[in-house]
Amino acid sequence: MRVVFFGTPEFAGPSLRALLEVAQVLAVVTQPDRPRGRGRLLAPPPVARLARERGIPVLQPPRLKSEEVVAQLRSLRPDLIVTAAYGKIIPKEILDLPPLGAVNVHPSLLPKYRGASPISSAILHGETTTGVTIMYQSMDLDAGDIILQRTIPIAADDTARTLEDKLAQLGAEALVEALGLIAEGRAPRIPQDHGRATYAGKLEKSHGRIDWSRPAGELVNVIRAMDPWPSAYTWHRGRLLKVWMAQALPGRGMPGTVIEIRPGTGFVVATGAGALLVREVQPEDRRRMSADEYVRGTHLAAGEILGTPPPRAE
Repeated sequence: MRVVFFGTPEFAGPSLRALLEVAQVLAVVTQPDRPRGRGRLLAPPPVARLARERGIPVLQPPRLKSEEVVAQLRSLRPDLIVTAAYGKIIPKEILDLPPLGAVNVHPSLLPKYRGASPISSAILHGETTTGVTIMYQSMDLDAGDIILQRTIPIAADDTARTLEDKLAQLGAEALVEALGLIAEGRAPRIPQDHGRATYAGKLEKSHGRIDWSRPAGELVNVIRAMDPWPSAYTWHRGRLLKVWMAQALPGRGMPGTVIEIRPGTGFVVATGAGALLVREVQPEDRRRMSADEYVRGTHLAAGEILGTPPPRAE
C-alpha cells in the first residue's frame, strides 16, 4: 500500500514507525520548522527528524491550499493518506486524491473530545478511561466515520505527558490493524453520533492558572492535565510558581492559604473544598524541585497566601 503520512509532534512518531513496517511511505508532510528553546533557533518538528533518519522525503509547505502542493502530492499517486496530529485542516482536494481515502489517528473515544486537546481534556474532566479512534477523515472536525476504537484506563497519576505516550503507542497498533482491514476491503464505516459530540479546544497559557476556590480534586486534575504544557501555576510572594504534583486531602481554610507545612513532603493549601498537598514545584526561572526543598529554601510558612500575581501579570 502506497501511503503519504501527515503528522508533526512526538505523538505522531509511533504511527509513522508502525506504518513503515506495513506500507510504502512515499512522503511525510509536516509543519514548517519553528523557533524553539531559549535561543529561539529554528528546529524541525519531531516527525520531520524521524522521516529524514529513515530516508523518507519530507514536505513542509506553509500552506496546503496551493496548486503546487496538490500537484506534488497527486504525482506521488498514494493509495491512502494517514494523518496523526498534523495540526492543520487538510483541504478536500488533498483528501480526495487517494482511491482508498484518508484516515486519522485521534487520541480520544470519538465523538467525545473532538478538537485540539483531547488528552488534556479527558484528564481535566476526571475521565477514568480513554482511547484512540481510527476514522476516515471528513471536512468537519474529527467527525468522520469510525473504523475502530481501542480503550485504555487513565491511571490516577497519569499526566497529559504520560497518557500521550500511552495513546501514541496504542494509536500506532490500532492504525496497523485498521490498515489491514482497509487492504482486505473489510474496514467498516461507523457513523458518529454527532449529538453526543464534545469539543476540546486549543490549550492556552491561562488554562493553567490555579483557581484556589475550586475543589481540591478538580485542581489535581488541572495539574495533571496541564503537564507538560502550559503547566499549572500560581504565585507566591509575587513570583510565578509552577505546581507539577499534588494530592487532594481533607482540610479547611480560606482558599489559597497555606494551612500546614509537612517536613519531608511539602505543604498543604486550602481550596474551595478540601485541601491540596503540594509535592513538586518549579519556582520562576529555576528547575523543578520537591515541595519540601522549596519550603526549606524560601522558609514558606503556614498562613501565607498563594495566588496573588504581581501587577504586571494581571
